[in-house]
Amino acid sequence: MVSGRHRMRINLHGTGAVASATALVVVVAGGWFGYRQLAQPACSGQVQLTVGASPELAPAVGAAAAQWMADGAAVGGTCVAVDVSAAEPVDVAATAAAEHGVQLPGVGRAEGGAANPDVWVPDSSTWLLRIKNAGASAFTPGNGASIARSPVLVAVPEPVASSRLGWPNKTLTWPELLLQVSGSKPLRAGIVDPSQDAVGFSTALSLTATDEASGNAAPTANPGMLRALATGRSALRDDLLARFPGSSDPTAIVGGLDAAVLSEEDVMAYNERKPPIPLAAVYLDPPPMPLDYPYAVLPGATPAKQAAAKALFEVLTGPGFRDRLAERSLRAPDGSWGDGFKTPQGAPGATKPGRGGDGANGPAPTALERATSSWSIATQSVRVLCLIDVSGSMKRLAPTGDGITRGQATLAAARRGLDLFNDSSPVGLWTFSTRLVGNQDHRELAPINPLSVNRARIEQELTTIRPGKGGLGLYDTMLAAYREAQNGWSPGRLNAVVVFTAGGNDDDDGISQQKLLTELKRIVDFERPVPVVIIGVGRDVSLADLEPITKVTGGGSFVTEDPTRSGDLFLKAIVLRPSTAR
Repeated sequence: MVSGRHRMRINLHGTGAVASATALVVVVAGGWFGYRQLAQPACSGQVQLTVGASPELAPAVGAAAAQWMADGAAVGGTCVAVDVSAAEPVDVAATAAAEHGVQLPGVGRAEGGAANPDVWVPDSSTWLLRIKNAGASAFTPGNGASIARSPVLVAVPEPVASSRLGWPNKTLTWPELLLQVSGSKPLRAGIVDPSQDAVGFSTALSLTATDEASGNAAPTANPGMLRALATGRSALRDDLLARFPGSSDPTAIVGGLDAAVLSEEDVMAYNERKPPIPLAAVYLDPPPMPLDYPYAVLPGATPAKQAAAKALFEVLTGPGFRDRLAERSLRAPDGSWGDGFKTPQGAPGATKPGRGGDGANGPAPTALERATSSWSIATQSVRVLCLIDVSGSMKRLAPTGDGITRGQATLAAARRGLDLFNDSSPVGLWTFSTRLVGNQDHRELAPINPLSVNRARIEQELTTIRPGKGGLGLYDTMLAAYREAQNGWSPGRLNAVVVFTAGGNDDDDGISQQKLLTELKRIVDFERPVPVVIIGVGRDVSLADLEPITKVTGGGSFVTEDPTRSGDLFLKAIVLRPSTAR
């Protein structure tokens, strides 16, 4: 697991049963130290509250907590000692997910021995939503209200911003950004891995919402935009910032990074270092979901700690905290700012909730899945053989109420899914039923070849597929497809067989399920894995019939009564199989 910034710890301890009258907090070599002058006790006992805050916010939280303790922090007559640490959101997220038996795609496993704080203030509420959406039903943090905000924007060297984007006189729309990063003279753009960084995740959410707003019901974010950003991706924000021009020499400007999706705080902090080429903060219309810094009391906190956390929250939402935020280039939760905030040129006032949701009204679970899937598809190299059921069961109406059949909905999802893969990805297409070619239950419409030569052919074939009257030779087709995928196995890619079907095997002349499983067990090679993913559409599909097949190959089975969801399920399956790519 990779952290997005350098770690800094802030420790602010109380004095136990003795309250303090004053506190002096100083900065020494990047660390915070608290000194407390002892006074007469005003409380007894001690509640020790640990707080893990995103690194850019931690100094403001630490200073406010120190002042609170200096003023005699207490709850119900009990002294409160606050320990504030700078905590990378991805690290805490990994630990919290592991504690609840789940793993976030792209995040990795938590380091051994890591313990979570009582209060977690990540940079975005999407971390909380992602953990919950991963299946951690017991992950129910308390509070969750925002205590700070930083808009997400495009950082561009000022000379490039003025010449290419019309900065600072205009905002940038998403279609304009797409044109700039993927046009004939593309900007060299970058992004921090959305699976490990909230700014990157906000970008993927925004692209999903932009596609939906334009009437494109694609099951993922704009693939062209993400692929363009992914070419300049980084695991660390600091690494991305370091790729901007390091001097005012024209050669450095030409060779440096042209644009990166970052936060307003990132840009302001960068410019405070007086770089040779300052960064312009180019705001997007509509704005992405901002960093909203939710104050989350994690499950497991005792009642005494919950009371202390509530009291600290009141401190962090008081009028004086806005000025502490301004010192750290952060806004208040409503988008306004305190004294000392150096407003970037072109900055909006109190910011609107971003596209894709905000902390109070976050993105839907499907949007979270699509954002994660988008990045996985944009960055993962794949080799896929796609099988589409054309038996009579595909003629039945889908439960969508708009008169389309299961087959029509599945083909629409397949056409959209094809757009997700880049031209270097080998993809093949078969249909299957019973006796489509003599006694053979499948028909090859396009062999497995790179989409650079196969895309037009597959697109055309998808427009001509029609369900017939036949039954379903699922088992014979599965075995033939698995062998085909194995024969051309490609190292360094996710090699997979993906099956869309509306029923179970009903071919009396074909092999049995037991024969299929026996043969698959014999030929499967986990040094050259080919997971099988089966997506069942309709209530006639039995998950119990499909799971033994996918389990043998290391794949997965998904069933939905609504075939319009098959595209989402396919993406989910791809995201859940990252370990099979070698």
